[in-house]
Amino acid sequence: MDLFILIVCLVILAETTFLTLRKYRPMRSGARKIYVDTSVLIDGRILNIARTGFIDGDLIVLKSVLRELQLLADGKDNEKRNRARTGLNNVSELERVVEVNTEIVDDGEGNKKVDEELLKYAKENKGVVLTLDFNLIKVAEAEKIETLNINDLALAVKTDYLPGAKIKLKVIEKGANRGQGIGHLADGTMVVVDRAANKIGKEITVEFERFHETSSGKMIFAKIVRG
Repeated sequence: MDLFILIVCLVILAETTFLTLRKYRPMRSGARKIYVDTSVLIDGRILNIARTGFIDGDLIVLKSVLRELQLLADGKDNEKRNRARTGLNNVSELERVVEVNTEIVDDGEGNKKVDEELLKYAKENKGVVLTLDFNLIKVAEAEKIETLNINDLALAVKTDYLPGAKIKLKVIEKGANRGQGIGHLADGTMVVVDRAANKIGKEITVEFERFHETSSGKMIFAKIVRG
């Protein structure tokens, strides 16, 4: 029992230390300020993006954004209420992500709309607005304020091929498993073709069957299309 209590105390101490360090972690001098819109927090994909370390600035969440989420979370619309609660949870999770600085900024109790506050702070601090709101993006463009849209990022990295697609592929070497042949797409993606070990040096028609993606890259499994 004593050992169990000691382990629990150590876990609590580690968690407290982590949260304290995150809370008082200073923002990087000169780092780009990225003002996060309500739509992004509700969407949730920002969490996975933040964990990759690709975000090149400090994430700023205005308190007016939190108030908007809280208002929706207390509303009568069940769908909006659940999505808003998810957004509030995502803010807490972002504060725990060590790969990026996330700061809650008090923008006062003014009567301005959330969109207006985001644009104001982004313009004053030469920052950018991270949003999925089409109308907000258009207003920001009119005011010469830079925006980031996660949907644009998703489109940029999505695969150009789907299962069932057929292409011409040159087999250049044998695969790791018996009977497999290996080829590459123009972007360097490896294609593993079943029963193509005897097709090395030849260009054949293959059909994509499934995709496998990891942090080290993407791999496509295919089969030979018989003429």
